[in-house]
Amino acid sequence: MRKAPFVRHLRPKRGSPMFQTSNALRRNVHSQVTDRVGSSIVRGDIGVGETLPPEMQICEMMDVSRTVVREAMRTLTGKGLIESRPKSGTRVRPPEQWNQLDPDVLRWRLETANTDRYLAKLFQLRSAVEPAAAALAAVHAGEDDIARIRAGCDGMAAAKTNEDFVVADIAFHQSIYFATRNEFFWPIAQMFEITLRQSFTIAATGSHRPRALVEHRAVLDAIAAGDAEAAREATVVLLKHSADDLVRIRGREFDAPARPAKR
Repeated sequence: MRKAPFVRHLRPKRGSPMFQTSNALRRNVHSQVTDRVGSSIVRGDIGVGETLPPEMQICEMMDVSRTVVREAMRTLTGKGLIESRPKSGTRVRPPEQWNQLDPDVLRWRLETANTDRYLAKLFQLRSAVEPAAAALAAVHAGEDDIARIRAGCDGMAAAKTNEDFVVADIAFHQSIYFATRNEFFWPIAQMFEITLRQSFTIAATGSHRPRALVEHRAVLDAIAAGDAEAAREATVVLLKHSADDLVRIRGREFDAPARPAKR
């Protein structure tokens, strides 16, 4: 059983918050344990179906109480990463069963992700879902929804720095998903703060902003006009050019996501 790398990443360093005892730090210990164990699982330090170290061993490795470890295990169970069974211990579940839209799981994924494959998968998702979201927003958006989308677009136009541009760009796209009035689209919008920041930050360094602003404005205008088909088509164009911009800025095509081996 490959426990050594897992144990190494769990063991805190002297002087770290794990060895400090202020009340403020104690309140954050649960998050730190969850983060260390969760990131170790996502990184593959302990494989699918393998058993985590016993509670007491984790307590000793991280210098925390059993209560803290149990709370962290409950949190990771809620995220779908692990499951506990009587007499068989706590095991890692397959990635297909993880809550992949959970902000922590997304963050742990990004820490070890291959950038090319990550961006390719992200654009696969957006290309499949975002045009539909824009079309739904054109049908269901209220005045407040349109005002938020417009604020994102105006923020991009007024941005003085790359960071300001990225923040406004993320807000623009999030607002479209919320404007669908369909709660099943909202988790995608909520994950954008984590997942889109990387690609938007890369794209913000390019010289394509004037064209990008025109394309974002076209999406806004179609949604505001209630024209679902125009909103869909404008979003398709926007996403296609966004992907092209990233390829040009990075100087290479995305790696295609790996296909599963045939059985």
